[in-house]
Amino acid sequence: MDGTNLTAVMEFILLGFSDLPKLQGFLFGIFFVIYMIILIGNALIIVITQVDPTLQTPMYFFLGNFSFLEICYTTVTLPRILMNLWTQNGHISFAACAVQLCIFLILGLTECFLLAVMACDRYVAICKPLYYSLIMNHKVCTRLVAGAWISSIPVVTILAYQIFSLPFCGSNKLNHIFCDIHPLLKVACGDTSLNELSVYIDGVLFGMAPFLLILVSYIKIITAILKLPSAMGRYKAFSTCSSHLMAVGLFFGSALIMYVRPKSSHSAGIDRILSMFYTIVTPMFNPMIYSLRNKDVICALKNLLEVKYSWC
Repeated sequence: MDGTNLTAVMEFILLGFSDLPKLQGFLFGIFFVIYMIILIGNALIIVITQVDPTLQTPMYFFLGNFSFLEICYTTVTLPRILMNLWTQNGHISFAACAVQLCIFLILGLTECFLLAVMACDRYVAICKPLYYSLIMNHKVCTRLVAGAWISSIPVVTILAYQIFSLPFCGSNKLNHIFCDIHPLLKVACGDTSLNELSVYIDGVLFGMAPFLLILVSYIKIITAILKLPSAMGRYKAFSTCSSHLMAVGLFFGSALIMYVRPKSSHSAGIDRILSMFYTIVTPMFNPMIYSLRNKDVICALKNLLEVKYSWC
């Protein structure tokens, strides 16, 4: 294509829910309530894991970091979605789109790594209980969390640079609710096959690797639990892992389908639903999953609210 015929794209238009004009106000209300639930629910978990003495353990240290991550992860996309629904104007600058994609992917990979770290913590707690306090000391936990936050930055920076170095010379309309990889590649000019291959490889390496680590950890955990002589012991061990397993299933299930499935199976409608699931629905349910299925968290929350029950 002759370079003189190219018109550089200076901004993108997020189509979002423009195909549902009569539901814009309703969707704004729904997403606003969801965002408040995410902020309040995860903030409460952060507070109680910091102030309650009984929750000063590695498991709740990771949970507090995970809740903070969920707030950041959702804040990258939801406020922009709310603004677009309110103004019915999906314009976003080239630079803002690049920043949103970069931060979104960094936080997404961080969540993958942090979920893997939490699985390793449960493995040590159940399979090596006598060495738990020695292995999962505060220094190790801090390094694991720092590694989860930092390790994704170089990978995502390179990937985002490759995508935004592509020429965008045609349509600037992204049929999505935020700046994401596949909608951007669809509007890029020229051959994007190498970029698509890079996205697929990164998804397999940095998405599947943490998932496989989690899978191996839980195979060993379940094997160890089944060997416990006491039914009550098996129940308690399963209950401490069930919340994390549900969070893993919700996040990895939708995210891996989104980024690792073949290009031929991609469609704007399916992509939009899947992206809403792991960016909005999962962060909303995680505080409920970890609190409703965890007696320690419920008791700490009741103590924080000064509601005393004898069974606590």
